[in-house]
Amino acid sequence: MSQDIQQTRRQIFEELSKIVDPEIGVSIMELELIDKVDIEEKDVNVDLHLTSPFCPAVFGFKIAQDVRDNIYNIEGIEKVKINVSNHFMAEAINKQVNESKPPSKKEENHESKHE
Repeated sequence: MSQDIQQTRRQIFEELSKIVDPEIGVSIMELELIDKVDIEEKDVNVDLHLTSPFCPAVFGFKIAQDVRDNIYNIEGIEKVKINVSNHFMAEAINKQVNESKPPSKKEENHESKHE
């Protein structure tokens, strides 16, 4: 695994650690809701499940949207696809989240560390 992909993976997991399940107030990483993270150059695919197949859909949408938005904010990431599974609203959550407009990138004025 290249340095760049390792660095991106670390950044992704840092961002995922910031996301908290709004119903129970615990990090999605502590809850082990992330099943898989695939990185292909500038594209990231994330497979996740929710705390139960019938957890309130509003919380499922919030978690999935937060995962997508937080990863989009990482420098160099151009496409993020979320795949929620094992939930009664998984198809609707995936459709809405993946078709929503990505957040605008945070502008940073510091120089790159690679220079």
